[in-house]
Amino acid sequence: MQSNTYYRSHTCGELRMSDAGVEVTLSGWVHRSRDLGGMTFVDLRDRHGITQLVFNMESNADLCMAARKLGREFVIQAIGKVAERSNKNAQLPTGDVEILVESFTILNASELPPFTMDDETDGGEELRMRYRYLDLRRPQMQQRLMLRANMLKAVREYLDNEGFVEIETPNLIKSTPEGARDFLVPSRLQPGLFYALPQSPQILKQLLMVSGMDRYYQIAKCFRDEDLRGDRQPEFTQIDCEMSFVRQEDVWNMFEGMTKHVFKKVKNIELPDFKRLPYREAIKYYGSDKPDLRFDCKINDLNDVVAGSEFGVFNNIINTNGLIAGINAKGCSEYSRKQIDELTEFVKAPQRGAGGLIYIKFGQDGSIKSSMDKFFTPERLQEIGNACGAGKGDLVLIVADKEKKTRKVLGELRLEMAKRENWIDKNAWSVFWVVDMPLFEPDEETGEPIFAHHPFCATHPDDVAYMDSDPLRVRAQSYDLVMNGNEILSGSIRIHNKEQQEKVFKILGFSEEEKERRFGFMVNAFKYGAPPHGGCAFGFDRWVMLMAGGETIRDVIPFPKNNNGRDMMMDAPGEVDNDQLKIVGVQLL
Repeated sequence: MQSNTYYRSHTCGELRMSDAGVEVTLSGWVHRSRDLGGMTFVDLRDRHGITQLVFNMESNADLCMAARKLGREFVIQAIGKVAERSNKNAQLPTGDVEILVESFTILNASELPPFTMDDETDGGEELRMRYRYLDLRRPQMQQRLMLRANMLKAVREYLDNEGFVEIETPNLIKSTPEGARDFLVPSRLQPGLFYALPQSPQILKQLLMVSGMDRYYQIAKCFRDEDLRGDRQPEFTQIDCEMSFVRQEDVWNMFEGMTKHVFKKVKNIELPDFKRLPYREAIKYYGSDKPDLRFDCKINDLNDVVAGSEFGVFNNIINTNGLIAGINAKGCSEYSRKQIDELTEFVKAPQRGAGGLIYIKFGQDGSIKSSMDKFFTPERLQEIGNACGAGKGDLVLIVADKEKKTRKVLGELRLEMAKRENWIDKNAWSVFWVVDMPLFEPDEETGEPIFAHHPFCATHPDDVAYMDSDPLRVRAQSYDLVMNGNEILSGSIRIHNKEQQEKVFKILGFSEEEKERRFGFMVNAFKYGAPPHGGCAFGFDRWVMLMAGGETIRDVIPFPKNNNGRDMMMDAPGEVDNDQLKIVGVQLL
């Protein structure tokens, strides 16, 4: 069982019938083995695929007996001839051939792994994260990493061809307000002072425009110390981009083109031109600034339709400038009382906080039944149904509350109904721009304006007049790209004029000292001829997750953290000794 001078001549996903009769050398991991009396079969796996190895007792009994001792995940090298399989496997690209093994070498033995290396593995997520290096051997995980690499390749190809320059920016910077907590790094050379890890290279890429670099991009690592969920990690990857001498239209066209290019190169999918949905319409009709438009079901305002009734709940909402609105759940008129109660509990859950849910059933037989029959005649109920586009067999679901809450709850309810009723075509893609985002939003406690994204977004030219009189009315030249109900890009045209930037700082209530401390270097740079500029950043992990059909971004990050921000494999974060703390001037409380 001697090896030849190289480890492999082919990969385990490469061989076809055209290779029959050729002597090959394969190396990989033992995926599984099967003993069938006079023959032993071993599936050999590498990241390219699986090839079946055959050992025959009649031709070489010693070799066959040795093969039967191979355990799962042993690393071996096998030499033999390619032959046609008598029992072909149409599920494998290599399923028409097998290797008649003449010799093999164990390159490394393996202990019994804690879970199988199959897509449908028997290992739970926590266990797989602890042994992530094993989890990454599973074909599904390797395909996701290869998809990620291919997407990055397509991104670079497009941007390089469009004249962008890839520039790296530092990971040790100054703490600046970006909307989340910074990760802080103590300075050994300057005790008591701290660097921050960048939440994004926002300021740095604007300074690159001031420096005249014209078109910049970077595959950037970003860091945010925030509570985690399925689409968040403490460190994540952005495709960060900026352009000089551009309008919103130029940025939209450029990165719509890049998105289409990636889909074509990686998925061979031709996306149609992207719709541009104003932010206020997104909130009005879908209750979200990142709606999933793979299915219909808009929110319908009903205040005017239900006015003048004897229903006290509705009258109180109307008198306090609240909102009564509903959605039409098509084909759901046969929902049982239990199903309606489940939906009621859904909208009343603490994270949504609606007071209740009202329904109107429009039966296939023309009947109309509602939880507010007492207050509305069948004719009035039909008017409400007409306002929601309801017909026979449909179910109208109504929420009445403060406007913001009503839209939010109905936005989540439409998604819940889509999930329950399988309204979403899993092979469909909904990709569009949400535009005209607000420049400011009210602080939840004080009501005072705070920046909705970051304080460098340019004002919409049509709203400049409201900057002093009604800043919460002002739109920004900012935009998001939404894919299947997920925001994958956020960007804006930036303020490039010192006077405009000063006005925004004034509205935000920044003192001269605070401006200088946080942004002095940027304000000073704008004194020296900053060009008009704008750009965006793609949430790359989220984009890969959607393209891969994953459920969380952990599925497409090689070594992710769990929901508590822990690296289960390396057991981080971990303690450091007192000597290390003394060196950087840090004392634990």
